Amino acid sequence: MSPDVLPPLLLLLWTSAPCWCAPQHTCHPGDELLGRCSTGARQDRAACTELNLGYCNDLDYSRTIFPNILGHQSRVEAESGAEYLLLSVIHGLLNGECSPEIRLVGCSVLASPCRDDKMIKPCRRTCEALRKDCSHAFEAIEMAWPYFLDCDRFFASDQEGCFDPLAGLKAKQELALSSLSPEEPSTIIQFTYTSNSQMYSLLKRTAAKCAHISHVYSIGRSTEGRDLLVIEFTNNPGQHELLEPEVKMVGNMHGNEVLGRQLLIYLAQYLCSEYNLGNQRIQSIINSTRIHILASMNPDGYELASSEGHLLNGWTNGRSNAQNIDLNRNFPDLTSIFYRNRRSRHYRTDHIPIPDGYWFGKVAPETYAVMKWIRSLPFVQSASLHGGELVVSYPFDFSRHPQEERMFSPTPDEQAFKQMARTYADAHATMSNNDTDRCGASFYWNRGIINGALWYSFAGGMSDFNYLHTNCMEITVELGCDKFPPEAELYPEWKRNKEALLSFLESVHRGIKGEVKDTDGNGIKGATVSVRGIRKDVTTAEDGDYWRLLNPGTYIVTATAKGYSKVSKRVHLPHRMNKAGRVDFVLEKVPVEPGIEDHLFPTVDSWERFDPYNQFERFSEGDGGVERQEKPWWWNYFSQSGISPPTWLLRNV
Repeated sequence: MSPDVLPPLLLLLWTSAPCWCAPQHTCHPGDELLGRCSTGARQDRAACTELNLGYCNDLDYSRTIFPNILGHQSRVEAESGAEYLLLSVIHGLLNGECSPEIRLVGCSVLASPCRDDKMIKPCRRTCEALRKDCSHAFEAIEMAWPYFLDCDRFFASDQEGCFDPLAGLKAKQELALSSLSPEEPSTIIQFTYTSNSQMYSLLKRTAAKCAHISHVYSIGRSTEGRDLLVIEFTNNPGQHELLEPEVKMVGNMHGNEVLGRQLLIYLAQYLCSEYNLGNQRIQSIINSTRIHILASMNPDGYELASSEGHLLNGWTNGRSNAQNIDLNRNFPDLTSIFYRNRRSRHYRTDHIPIPDGYWFGKVAPETYAVMKWIRSLPFVQSASLHGGELVVSYPFDFSRHPQEERMFSPTPDEQAFKQMARTYADAHATMSNNDTDRCGASFYWNRGIINGALWYSFAGGMSDFNYLHTNCMEITVELGCDKFPPEAELYPEWKRNKEALLSFLESVHRGIKGEVKDTDGNGIKGATVSVRGIRKDVTTAEDGDYWRLLNPGTYIVTATAKGYSKVSKRVHLPHRMNKAGRVDFVLEKVPVEPGIEDHLFPTVDSWERFDPYNQFERFSEGDGGVERQEKPWWWNYFSQSGISPPTWLLRNV
């Protein structure tokens, strides 16, 4: 190489040396401004400029500075980023929770206040408090906490000098709270309709907010794969506690009857909020009861009905599931078996097994899931919320004479059922009033309650199945004429039904409860507890505890189990008793002698024979998560926006 060529080449290598540094993408957002790395790019001296970001223009200051903490060089670059897009949609994604706090704090990072051409960072304590209060909301929709709300990276301490982006909001909230009268409710509920995805998110966020008393679990999936999600409330969520009664409430069995669905969503929010606020009545209910709420048994039907909305009053589409099956006609018809066998003392009239022939028919996955749920927990009482009338009906729903469409058809527990129905109707604002407008039928003579078969008869109903197959006693609550009321009616309907819902939950604490043990003190599972004069027995749960709903009065109660002696006790329940009486039994072992009464005890070959052909196992497989898919439901907000997809919002990435 010629000496004359060498100096220019060396000069060229020297002048191009900055290109050998680490590429710009090795610097994470904001790291350069924090001095953790350098892109080597030359920047002009930053200066304060007017704050002009549409979603951030309500901040408590009007001047900001670029580049910002995240490295955006200009307002246009900041507005084009995924961070700003997230702030613009976060209210909807979180269904209003932590709003506007998340947006205001996020804006204080994208457009920090500026004074004397210097950036003032947002306060770390504000960020930490926000994350503590709101991380559950992101977890509920399976979204990672946004990287730009990293309290250590992008926020400053009070000693360093910082700005609280929520100071103005807090001052306004304190002023508003000071103007409230003591009588106004402290629980805030958004009385709007919720889509299926919003319902899942809201229930999961509620459970996360009240994790000490609540959790959600799936009992299966609908025909189209939507989750049948239950939220539970108790002081020890996730397990049955000895002698604590279990209550369930089911809504939206008919997809076009949506008021019950919304009321149960509001009830879940109310129970969580009021428990945390110290409401003694709510705390007493939750601390003594295990409550299970299935807000939507038919999410597929709701999806169809909601496309029409309340303008058609919900009368046309969505009643049935996606297979066009009416779920309240799809349960095993055990009532006909009861009528056939009721005159023979050698046949059970309770805990009737499901006939094998039932499985050869068309069984909806929603029905299958609910049957497994009903069998898996020792439910004591239940309510199924419907629409189309204003009345509470109770079993039997199927007439004792097949040719009679309207025939009084009582269960052995007629009086207890009437009391249960009366509890709801009397606590409702208008249901039991004689002058209340009805929807065509006339219930003024019985103050808003009726035997189901006397109203109209049908077979395969869920309430009859509950009663004849398990210990559970279920009523059907018809909430009003309008199956899909206008959104403006949701709050008035909540006010009309709130007391009734709470009174129903409290009413499970009546009758008697207790334990059936052997002489060694061990609980006896599957023991039978019978009441003389009422041909309906209940059986003990896993640890030998039982519950028997009874009205005030005097009863002879007997406990027995196969291989054990019988023990009877006389029990008096006074009229003013406001909790269940405790009646325990200790049974002695006796030799087992085969006899004609063997079938009076449920056996593995009869009652426990469920789905013997395994037709529906596919509906119970999997992880039970909501919206099982590769990307969460909210991903489309970003993937279709034309920006670089924010993988930092995906969990476990």
